[in-house]
Amino acid sequence: MTHWHVGGELAERYAAGSVAETDAWSLEKHVETCGGCAARVSAAVRARQEAVVLLDGVRAGVLAAVAAGEAPESGPVRSNQVRFLASATGAVLNGRVRLPGSATRAGRLLWAAGPALRGAWLLALVLVAVGALALAYGAGLGAATRPLLLVIAPVLPLAGVVVSYGRHTDPLHEITAATPSGGLRLLLTRTAAVLGVSIPALTLAGAALPASAAGPGPAAWLLPGLAMTLAALALGSYVGCRTGASSVAVAWAAAVLLPAFATSPLEIGKPAAEAAKYFAGPAAQGGWAAGALVCAALLAARRRSFDHLETL
Repeated sequence: MTHWHVGGELAERYAAGSVAETDAWSLEKHVETCGGCAARVSAAVRARQEAVVLLDGVRAGVLAAVAAGEAPESGPVRSNQVRFLASATGAVLNGRVRLPGSATRAGRLLWAAGPALRGAWLLALVLVAVGALALAYGAGLGAATRPLLLVIAPVLPLAGVVVSYGRHTDPLHEITAATPSGGLRLLLTRTAAVLGVSIPALTLAGAALPASAAGPGPAAWLLPGLAMTLAALALGSYVGCRTGASSVAVAWAAAVLLPAFATSPLEIGKPAAEAAKYFAGPAAQGGWAAGALVCAALLAARRRSFDHLETL
């Protein structure tokens, strides 16, 4: 395998801010694991007087905020010098100053999974799964519980996405978004973590529920859930993740949940079975699959929008 390193001329152009955006991201990713190149680029950046002032100010602000137990405040600055500070000279993770290579890869991946797996959303997911089993076997709802779980399950990953990414929920959003692995890559990492937890939990809970003769299977919610998650991410590229995911959840409630439960609010089984028609059959599942593909294509086309900090 061929390995490349940052030469002196490239380091000088990077420090001057004249490197193309794609080359800058590649350089910043490389110096995360190459100490020699990190030192070379650091020397080139610090050789410029304006960079020294900027870097010292940012670093002092970060360390002061950490010492006070607060989230660092910063504006949407995306200069090479600030991004290099995050990628090569250290970053703040979970309230501590972490240097490159100071944590194991497993630890970095666990942190990258995001706030959703360390907050109230995970508890809510467990309560929904356990609550469905309690309604089926403890409250006597029986086979009516699976359709009820199916109409709620696609919305739960949206809630996990909301609390995983963005300036409203992640206190370190400005710092993480400024790193080479930030933006869409970080968002997809955290979304995958949310799906990786919610899919087995909800599917296994659905499989443990009593099934009706003509009702949908326990995995019938997967394509709708994937399509809505991708729709939330694609919409989030325009209006921010919180607004995007919330809008999709509200649309689902308005189009499916409210009309079904408005017809018979005191009986859970019948309206849940009525709403479950959106999952049953090849036509419904094919429609969700097509919607997921369209949203994935839109997200790919809008991927550069996540290179900037959220302002909404």
